Amino acid sequence: MPHPKFCQVCATPLEWIALMEDGGPKERLRCPNCGHTHWNNPTPVLAAIVEYRGQVLLARNAAWPGKMFALITGFMEAGETPEEGIAREVKEETNLDVSAARIVGAYDFQRMNQVIIAYHVVADGEVKLSPELVDYRLYDLPDLKCWPAGTGYALADWLRTRGHEPVFFTAAENEERRRGLNLPPEPGNAS
Repeated sequence: MPHPKFCQVCATPLEWIALMEDGGPKERLRCPNCGHTHWNNPTPVLAAIVEYRGQVLLARNAAWPGKMFALITGFMEAGETPEEGIAREVKEETNLDVSAARIVGAYDFQRMNQVIIAYHVVADGEVKLSPELVDYRLYDLPDLKCWPAGTGYALADWLRTRGHEPVFFTAAENEERRRGLNLPPEPGNAS
């Protein structure tokens, strides 16, 4: 993720400045005018392994390639617990009501400077996707394949708790699944 260019306090351009911290000298983006430090702390993101009528619901974001399905995710908001946040995200993105939520674990996602807090949720209702999502699929546990990234590792850990040894996409399968993910949309085809 790109770093901010200006101080949040006084709008002076930030500079990489080394100062002594508890662990020794540390270079961070700091304001040479007022001394403000941009800490660049990871953002908490919530993820849900949605169990829906005995199957797992994976969804496809509108910005993703056609073969890429994953967990329901979203940013935690101020003033809510992670459990409240994951129930809100599932409701907002799928229209499903969460009746139970149990933490699976916390997962590193440094590429996006995020920490993923993953839950297994039991949900019910009628699936109605938000505009952010364009499709969903329901999977039986033995048919799920995991991907080599934060939420894929969460799914793998959860599958183990259900007595299933997870199967990961091969490198070639994962590359095919992600093909086009980092490309800008073609003109006239903004799906």
